Amino acid sequence: MTEKKSEFENIIEKAHQAKREHNLDLSLEEDLSIAIMNLVSIEEHLYFTGIKTDKPDYFTLIDEVRSVRKDLLARMIDTREGETWCISKHLLAATMRLIEVGTKYMSEGKKEDAQHVFQLGSKIYNLFWAIRLKLITKSDARKINDNQLDVHDKSPNGRWTYEDIVKKLINCCNE
Repeated sequence: MTEKKSEFENIIEKAHQAKREHNLDLSLEEDLSIAIMNLVSIEEHLYFTGIKTDKPDYFTLIDEVRSVRKDLLARMIDTREGETWCISKHLLAATMRLIEVGTKYMSEGKKEDAQHVFQLGSKIYNLFWAIRLKLITKSDARKINDNQLDVHDKSPNGRWTYEDIVKKLINCCNE
């Protein structure tokens, strides 16, 4: 039990240290991550519009949007650390898609389906933040086992997950 608590404390300290050392404004970065999600979606919509309309001008716009997205993502993710750049981009893209699917389910009155998809989106988004804050490395981006983090908390199994950690570290309302 002590070792597991120590592991958790080390992760929290690592996150707080990263926040101090890099002077991170996590609420600003949360906004930035959502902007990046939208830019990825715009790239996808430009692609599909170009294909559906057979107008190559849409493909030209993809490059302009991609350039902005790359610039913004570089402010958050180190491009030299393995594949964390691509992992991060795809985690944000998946999050945006899951939000859109959940929203469509809500509009169809499928509240349980929507809630399930929103929860999946939240898990994926929290994996992005775990990578961004270097709480995990790219090889750790997988399902969190119940015995990996263990402290007293109100989560159903009494253990902290990366989602719990990110929720406690990032509060967009703290300005």
